[in-house]
Amino acid sequence: MSQPIIVWFRQDLRLDDNPALAYACSSRKPIIPLFIDCPDERALGSTILWWRGKSLASLADSLYQRGAQLILAKGPPAEIIDRVIQETGADTICWNRQYEPHGVERDTGLKSRLKEKGLVVESFNANLLFEPWEIKNKSGGPFKVFTPFWRHCLARTQEKPLAEPIDPPKTLTGYEASLGSLPLDHFQHDLPPQANQTSELFHPGEGGAWAKLNTFTSRGLGDYADGRDFAALESTSRLSPHLRWGEISPRRIWHHLHTAAADNIIHPAGLQKFLSELGWREFSSHLMFINPDMHENNLQSQFDSFPWQSNPDMLEKWKHGETGYPMVDAGMRELLTTGFMHNRLRMITASFLIKHLLIDWRQGEAWFWDRLVDADMGNNPAGWQWVAGCGADAAPFFRIFNPIIQGEKFDPDGRYIKRHVPELAGISGKPLYAPWTMKPAMIEQTGMCLGEDYPMPIVKHEDARERALAAFKSLSK
Repeated sequence: MSQPIIVWFRQDLRLDDNPALAYACSSRKPIIPLFIDCPDERALGSTILWWRGKSLASLADSLYQRGAQLILAKGPPAEIIDRVIQETGADTICWNRQYEPHGVERDTGLKSRLKEKGLVVESFNANLLFEPWEIKNKSGGPFKVFTPFWRHCLARTQEKPLAEPIDPPKTLTGYEASLGSLPLDHFQHDLPPQANQTSELFHPGEGGAWAKLNTFTSRGLGDYADGRDFAALESTSRLSPHLRWGEISPRRIWHHLHTAAADNIIHPAGLQKFLSELGWREFSSHLMFINPDMHENNLQSQFDSFPWQSNPDMLEKWKHGETGYPMVDAGMRELLTTGFMHNRLRMITASFLIKHLLIDWRQGEAWFWDRLVDADMGNNPAGWQWVAGCGADAAPFFRIFNPIIQGEKFDPDGRYIKRHVPELAGISGKPLYAPWTMKPAMIEQTGMCLGEDYPMPIVKHEDARERALAAFKSLSK
C-alpha cells in the first residue's frame, strides 16, 4: 500500500466542492478522513454542538458509502496528527483553511513544523469567495465599510469569474488498515431545554443543505428583496447554519443561483439582494481575520468607555422573551424554541438589549453564540457591533428601533408574534404590539391578566430612548 494522505476536515463537512478532498483524490493515495474536536477553539454553544454531531454523522455516512472511514478524535490537533502520521506512515496532509484567530495561528505553526519534517502540506480556500488578503482598497488596506467592499468583490467577479465548483467524488480509496477512532456517539449532543422545534425545522448535513438551496431556488426569489424583512414569511434561505459547518460552499450557491437566473427561474432583483447577504457573511469573515479579537473588543476604541449597565434580572428577562414588548419577546422565544432567529428580529432584539437596557453587546453576543444553530465567529460579533455602533460600517447611534413600530411594520398581521407568543393570540390590531395600551373592556374580552399572563414592559420606550441617546452622546465629550 502506498503512503496515505490525511484530509483534515474542520468547517467543511461536505464532499461537494471540497478542494482539500479533491486534492487528496487526485493524489491517488489512500485517504484518511480525519476530524478533531479541538480544545483550543472558542467553546461551542449547546445548540451548535447538536448540529455538529448530526453533521458529522451525515459526513461519516457519505464517506463510508464511497469507501472511506471518518476518523474522529479529540485533543490538541498537533498531537493527534503526529500520532496518525506515525501509525500510518502518511506523507501528505491537506485541509481547507479556517480564518478564526486560533485556527490561523495553529495552522500556520503546524504547516511549518510538518514541512520541516519532510511532509507535503497543502491548504485551500473552501468557505469564502475570496481570501481576506486578496480584497484591498485603493490604499492597499482592508475595507472597513461593506458597500465599497462588496462593490469591489462584484467587480472582481466580472473581471475574472469565480471558478466552477468541484463535483463530489463518486468513489474514494480509503485507508484499509484499522485506526483508532472515537465513536460517533461521543459527538452527539442533546438540544438545550425548550429547543423542541429545532430538529423539525433543520436537517444538518450536506443533504439538508441542498434541500434548503433547492427549496429557496424553487420559490424564485421573487419577493426576497422586500419579503426578507417580514418575519412571518418564508422568504429567507435558512442556509446560514449549513454554511457555518461548510455543508455547502458559497461558491456552489453562487453558481447555482446564477445558473437559475440565466434560465429565468429566479428574479434578478432577488438574486442580487441575496448575493449581498452572502457578501455580508464574506465581509464579516474578512473583518474577523483582520480583527481576531472582534468578539471581545470594540472595533471602534472610543466605545471602550461606554457606560454599560449591569442588570442581571433584565438580561434574563430579555433572554427568555419576557420584556413585555411582543416583537422582542417573539424573537427571543423563536431563538429558544428553534435555535434560529429571523434576521430582522436579530436587529430588533439586539437593539433592545443594547439601547433600551444599556447592557453590553458582548453579553448578547454570548447568548446568541450559545443558542444559535448558525453561531459564527465572524457574523455573530459583526452583527452585534453593527447594532451597537462600535463596529465596522456600524449603524449610527441614534438609530434606536421602536419595538412597537417594528412589529407593526414587519409583522403587520401579527402572525409571527402569535406563533411565538401564543398568550397574545386573542389580541388584534395595535394593542397586539403594545398590550398594556388595551382598554379595560378589551382586556376583559381576552380574559388576560396583564402582568401575570403576559409581562408589563420592563422599560418605557420613550425613557429608554432618551437614556440611550445621552449615553451615546457622552462618548463624544
